[in-house]
Amino acid sequence: MNVIYEDNHIIAVNKQSGEIVQGDKTGDVPLSDILKAYLKEKYKKPGNVYLGVVHRLDRPVSGVVLFAKTSKALPRLNKLFAEHEKVKKTYWAIVKKEELTNSQLSTLNYQLSQWHTLTHWLTRNEKNNTARAYDREVPNSKKAVLRYRFIGHSDRYSLMEVELMTGRHHQIRCQLAKIGYPIKGDLKYGAPRSNPDGSICLHARKLELEHPVTHEPLIITAHVPQNTLWKAFCQD
Repeated sequence: MNVIYEDNHIIAVNKQSGEIVQGDKTGDVPLSDILKAYLKEKYKKPGNVYLGVVHRLDRPVSGVVLFAKTSKALPRLNKLFAEHEKVKKTYWAIVKKEELTNSQLSTLNYQLSQWHTLTHWLTRNEKNNTARAYDREVPNSKKAVLRYRFIGHSDRYSLMEVELMTGRHHQIRCQLAKIGYPIKGDLKYGAPRSNPDGSICLHARKLELEHPVTHEPLIITAHVPQNTLWKAFCQD
């Protein structure tokens, strides 16, 4: 477990792929329980440790996850996350690079860092735990909006930066696949093969929000996974 920020009211960890944030039907030990044990030991607490789950990341996704350490902070954080414009979530995704001509590559390099907005309507399939994106509203769909830009390229892959405007089930995974950019390793959404460790190359890079108690601006950044592919794009 990698704690990347902590104060009296909140704590953030850099979740590793494969970890679950909260208990589920697998019975695997979740990050919430690991953190409680960590806090109990660190502060020599004799009784139960309070810890509130504020948001979640899919199991194969890595990056910033924020928890509340006090009952004062939790409802305030819940309110902030419910009002999406008050919490800025930045993700990095590695996708397969398009086969481009020299002219197209020159244009793509020119457009590097230019933002593009995606708007779809998503439905959810509970049976296979997937989402499907449509270009127009359909029954039982929810509007999903994100914006993205390319921030790097290698020989075979591109690195995207994504900002969420809404919070839908598998939103980034589904929307990027819809426009022909399935995330590397994400078999559910069209990637040709899995990653050896079962991860997908989606990383919750940064959270920006107002501190729930001090009201000061807070930015929490998570280092990328320490593997060869991520290191090709980022040396942090």
